[in-house]
This record gives sequence, C-alpha cells and structure tokens, in this order.
Amino acid sequence: MQPLPWMRATTLAAAALLAGCAAGPVVAPPAAPAVPAPRSASVELKILAVNDFHGNLKPPTGGFRQPDPAHPGKTISLPAGGAEYLASAVKSAAGGAPHHVFVAAGDLVGASPLLSALFHDEPTIESLGLMGLELAAVGNHEFDEGAAELLRLQRGGCHPVDGCRGPASFAGARFQYLAANTVERASGRTLLPPYAIKRYDGVPVAFIGLTLKDTPQIVVPSGVAGLEFRGEAETVNALVPELRRQGVEAIVLLIHEGGQPTGGYDECPGISGPIVEIVQQLDPAVDLVISGHTHQAYNCRIAGRLVTSAHRYGTLLTEIDVTLDRASGDVMAARARNLVVRHDGYAKDAAQTRLIAGYEALAAPLAKRVVGQLPQAYTAATNDAGESTLGRLVADAQLAATAAPERGGAQIAFTNRGGLRAPLVPRARGQVLYEDVFACQPFSNDLVTMTLTGAQVLAVLEQQFNDPDEPDVLPVSRGLRYTWDASRPRGHRVLPGSLKLNGRRIAPGDRLRVTVNSFLASGGDAVHTFARGGERVVGELDADALARYITAGAAPVDDERVTRIR
Repeated sequence: MQPLPWMRATTLAAAALLAGCAAGPVVAPPAAPAVPAPRSASVELKILAVNDFHGNLKPPTGGFRQPDPAHPGKTISLPAGGAEYLASAVKSAAGGAPHHVFVAAGDLVGASPLLSALFHDEPTIESLGLMGLELAAVGNHEFDEGAAELLRLQRGGCHPVDGCRGPASFAGARFQYLAANTVERASGRTLLPPYAIKRYDGVPVAFIGLTLKDTPQIVVPSGVAGLEFRGEAETVNALVPELRRQGVEAIVLLIHEGGQPTGGYDECPGISGPIVEIVQQLDPAVDLVISGHTHQAYNCRIAGRLVTSAHRYGTLLTEIDVTLDRASGDVMAARARNLVVRHDGYAKDAAQTRLIAGYEALAAPLAKRVVGQLPQAYTAATNDAGESTLGRLVADAQLAATAAPERGGAQIAFTNRGGLRAPLVPRARGQVLYEDVFACQPFSNDLVTMTLTGAQVLAVLEQQFNDPDEPDVLPVSRGLRYTWDASRPRGHRVLPGSLKLNGRRIAPGDRLRVTVNSFLASGGDAVHTFARGGERVVGELDADALARYITAGAAPVDDERVTRIR
C-alpha cells in the first residue's frame, strides 16, 4: 500500500526530529527582518513655562482673580499657586508627551516670602529643581543680592555671611540660568551661558535667556557693578547666525520683560508695553517668546509670533505645543494655553510638601512671632495722587525708627512703591505676625538716614515723574506735604511753595535729615539724588522697623500728604 501524502509528511517530520535529537538542536530559519515604521515628518515638543515665581513656595494670598461667570463685570478669587500644586500641574501637563521641557522667564527668586528669603531663596531653587525645571532666564530680582549671590545659587555652597541654615547642604540649582545680555565688562563674557541647545528626536532647539536691559535702574547698583546689560533684541539677533552655524533653526526666547494686555488670562485682544517693540525687532528666525516681569497673563500673537506670560507666583502654567519639521529643523506650528493652577484641580505633590515642611520647622520661631495688632488692613492701592495706606504706614514706621538723634535724627522718610510687595492684613483679633510684615517688605533693606538740602528734596520729588505716563510717587512720612500738577512741564510738576514740613515751607538751602531704604539710598528706581546724600547713618532692616512700630502700638496717621490738582 502506498503511503498517503499526509503519512509521508508525518514520517519525514518524525525522521527529521529524530535526526535532530542525534545531531543537535534544530535551528529555525531566520525570521524576515521587521519593517521599521516610517518616521513621522515632524516632532512634537511640549514646552511648559512659568515666570515671576518670587519664592512663593506656599500659595499666595488672594490666589488668582478671574472674571466671575455668574456676575459679568465682577471677578472671583480662586485658590491657586504654590509649589505643591504647581509641581503636580507640571507633571499633569507633561503627561505622556515623549518630548517636553519645563522653562521659566525670570524672577524665580527675590522679593520672596519669609519662608524662602530667610534661607536666601535656597528652598525655592531646590523646589524648582524637584519640579524638573531645566532652563530659566535671569530676571532683575535674581540680582537683588548681587551677581556673586546669583552665581552661588547656580553653583551651590553656603552663604558667605549666614552660612548653611537649611536642613541639608545647598547643592545649587539643578536647572541652568541663562543671561545672554548680562556681560562682564572686564572680560567681555556673559555672566552665565547665553543659550542652551536641546535635541528632541534629533531636532535641535535653542533656548535663549535674558533680562530687561533696564535692570541696573531697578536693583541696588552695587549688586550689578562691573556688569553691562545690553539691548534685548540686538542681543538675540546677534546670536542667530551663531546658532544657525550649529544647525539650529528652531529658536525659543525666554525674556524677563513683558507687556500690559487687554482681555482675559488666556487671550490677547491687545497688548502694549516694552515687549511689543522688542518682538517686532527680533530676527524672523526667532519662533516664539516666553515673557515675564509685568506679572500679567496673556497668550498673544505679535508680529506673527506666539508670545506668552503666566501671571505670577505659580498661579498659572503656560502649556505650549510646538510642531518641529524633521527635515528643516524649524518650527512648523506653535499654540499655547494658560492653565490656572487651581487647588481643586491638582493634588499636593508629596516631595514638595516634605521640602517645605523641613524649612518651615526651621523658620517657625521667627515667622510665627506676634509683633502686635493693627485696626485695619493696609494696601498698596493708590489714590489719584499716588498715595496708599500701606505706603503711609511704612514711611511713618521708618521715620519713627530713625527720628531719635542717636538713630539718625530723621525729619522725613521716603519709601518706594515697588518695595511694598503684599498688603498687611491683620489676622484674628487684629494680630500681625512677623511673616506678615516680611511679606510686605521682603527685600531686607537697611534704613539709611542722610542729609539733603531743600533743593535736593525737591529734585527727588521731580524725579518721581521721569516717566510722564506712569508717575512713581514715593510714599512720604507724616508732616511732609506738597502738591503736584501733571499738566506742568517735566521738572516743574511740584507747585512752587507747596513743599512744606510740619506746616513750614521748605527753602532750597535748608538742611534736612531724610531716611530711605538702602535701595533708594544707592539711587534705585532712577531717583539718583538720594545717592548724593551725605552724613549717612545706617540703621535696622526696614521690615524690623515696621514690626517695632506695630509692636509699639503707635496709631498710624492715615492723612492725605500729597495732593494732585490735574
């Protein structure tokens, strides 16, 4: 009987199996090589951005205000911000994106609440590193304690005066600060790298970082001595050929300068301010701009470019989706949205909670000390003349701290509006804690009492109006009065004969003892006359003077000192 075909196949297979057992393992024929999936013509990159964090590890008072959908024309305050919630928002927004980067547009530190400032902002640098921050432009407040201190925050090490105060040694920033327009005059080199290049699936993207060119006008001059701050657009444009020689076509600008928008936090019907002219002057190779400084929120298109800003204190996070062309390496498209870091939308990040708790335990003895009571809240909101209740309170406190002959013999005190960073709001039973006072005045400025002539005091008042569109009226202490008129020519806005001290007209040749903080004393805010004051006596910290004034129970004099007639 002839075997059937299936029998023959089975017999042959069995024989082969037996043969294989005798001769060694059977080697299967090689599989056909896998066909690789075709590469996409583009690469998707997600950029997450913040600005003006200012050491707000804990959620800021007031959260984030936005239009009330139930009551048109009104706003509501949403609990938002703080490191614990911002860290969770970053993780959530990054999600499963294979290519993402977390960046910032300056003022991450400086003018910080006590919890960060007490440790020279080391907690904030550590917190942002834990969040995964990779790159940040320097801002003007990064120079609050000087360039050397900024370099210490970048590189690590103990503070040169106060040493190591934190729960662990300070290792420095995990992220890289960028400072393209901050140049050492002696060497001609930038203080920190001007840019960083990162690659996403082989496509290079450059991030340029810089601060506003006017930084020397708004920081203590001694802190930036020997540094030059060059023009923003010219600095960026000069780097474009250098980046292109390295094969870079996609360029992102992180800039600590901004604008004043109209509309909501995630739109931009219109915008004005320095950022507009800067963006219009940029080389077309710059693809998108992440900005800050003005503490505003916007999602704009300026000169065809995407321009964003994420408010302040970590209350918003900007999410930018960028499509990169794999062939050319350039940006094909970029779109953004501003996300409110709402407390009802994100859980607290456990690592941030642990970090904050460690520093809070060390800060508590000072921060939670009750300094006294106040009958009402004091805010920096100004009236038509430029005065505020908080400004009057602080100026009076500084006069009280330096009026005694042995403390300087002050007759007048001035402070600056930019130094008033938070309202002073009493807690239960009117109590005020030291951390409340410090939040109001967080710069740790010394009080300086000097001698000025009456003519110099008048010059100080005229310098308030250097910007005719936005006068920066200095809060003044009780007893000093004057009247100004916005319609008069620059340099002559204070009405003749209106400048008086305790009812007596101040003559040009009078010698007066005047107290200001150390920022103003060095010519800060472009009030250069203070830098020429003589016979100086340096006193206590401004925040300590305010705390002692409240402790003494002095009744704040909330009278009108400055009058505006037009």
